[in-house]
Amino acid sequence: MRLSDWQLAFERYLLGEGITADAALGASLIGGPTLDVETGLAIYHNAYRARLQEALRGDFPTVWHWLGDAEFDALSAAYLRECPSSHYSLRWLGAGFEAFVRRHLVPAQGLPLAELIRLEWAFTLAFDALPGVPLTLEEMASLPLEAWPTLRLELVPSVQWLSGRFNSLAMWRAVKAEVPLPGSLELRQPQVCLVWRAGLVCQYRSLEPAEARALDGMVRDGWSFAELCVELADTFGEGAPLQAVSWLKQWVNDGLVGQCRTL
Repeated sequence: MRLSDWQLAFERYLLGEGITADAALGASLIGGPTLDVETGLAIYHNAYRARLQEALRGDFPTVWHWLGDAEFDALSAAYLRECPSSHYSLRWLGAGFEAFVRRHLVPAQGLPLAELIRLEWAFTLAFDALPGVPLTLEEMASLPLEAWPTLRLELVPSVQWLSGRFNSLAMWRAVKAEVPLPGSLELRQPQVCLVWRAGLVCQYRSLEPAEARALDGMVRDGWSFAELCVELADTFGEGAPLQAVSWLKQWVNDGLVGQCRTL
């Protein structure tokens, strides 16, 4: 058996459901005095699956705590059967977990669980994202007055924008704090949560609706600072510019926004 054929046969065995190897693969191996070929291969097969499920538990600890060992193992095993690992790094193993849960479970079960998966996966994406160049307060303070009306912002690459219908963030916090997990609840209004990386540490923050709309307008709709003030005028009146500056300072302090752009 050529090396490439042997490698493919071993791969098919690891990815397959059965623990009995085909005859050609078994014949290419030599057992020892205390471990025969069939048992040795079965150990590899089980260890491979166990390592993949361990990686998923590490990526989705809140989901694991919510479901418990048995249900999480059953769900992750079903996921691995449908979406086997296809990348050399375990980093990407959970990329399709949310979509799988939406397909695999009825909405009453799948929607809150998928949202929780999306939240936990956001921390993985934020941690691995490119750093970008966050805007600093010193740079903001040095802007000439004539540049402020046309000032535009962009999010740094690590920012993950999440809009949640359920109390996923409260559940995630409970696991981090090692306190009892609250039950899953649907919120009265959607909650915007941002996840991003500052240095080597992931941060998160929920936004009130008005702030979320203001930031969304600037980074997605392309509002200038002057346009932001106009949008805020209906709510804050003459205090709109002050509120806009206050939020801008908060975004810069958090490291959410990248280098400014002006027209």
